Amino acid sequence: MIADRLAEVRARIDAAARSAGRNPSSVKLIAVSKTVPLDRILEAHAAGQRDFGENRVQEALQKIQASTDFLISWHLIGHLQTNKARRAGTAFATIQSIDSVELLQKVDAAAAEAGSRPELLIQVDVAGEASKFGAAPADVPRIFDAAGSLKAASVVGLMTIPPPADRPQDARPWFQRVRELRDRWVQSGVPASMLRELSMGMSGDFEVAIQEGATMVRVGTAIFGSRHVQ
Repeated sequence: MIADRLAEVRARIDAAARSAGRNPSSVKLIAVSKTVPLDRILEAHAAGQRDFGENRVQEALQKIQASTDFLISWHLIGHLQTNKARRAGTAFATIQSIDSVELLQKVDAAAAEAGSRPELLIQVDVAGEASKFGAAPADVPRIFDAAGSLKAASVVGLMTIPPPADRPQDARPWFQRVRELRDRWVQSGVPASMLRELSMGMSGDFEVAIQEGATMVRVGTAIFGSRHVQ
């Protein structure tokens, strides 16, 4: 049952937060629903889940349009191509995969035109993986500078996806690195409001991420089971 799995994940989030001396309410659970049919998403919604994460714009738009009667906050957590920025900027409450000034500005322009106010996270590639999307740490300050001129959207934090690991603990150095970057950027003068969120940690390592300061965790398999292939 999805409700049982959700309850278990929430209990693990609470325990991880308390073990780190944090308030469990400081961690938001994003249920990753990519490839998950809408009926199963609504089953999770009935169990109290409100934030859902999608990877593909087109798939997400279909679900968003079919669930307008339900109170759901949709997060785009997958790579966003600039040619889809207009559609994403008007559909999602949160876009977690901003990785360039150009993408930032395109999303903001679309949001301003539509009258929406999405929150944005900058995806940081701390491991420098060629196969991963995300801005290199050295390029992130330019995005912060551009964020000061946004008309509708707002940058609220950072997101990262660490390299695959055999053990949850193997991801800890990457989470630590993102937290340290956040602290360094705040100290350098980036407004704290642009760095209040740290989205890091997935089904296999979210407890470690919480211990290292995550304010959002993106959990799919532990809630919905193995991926449904479309």
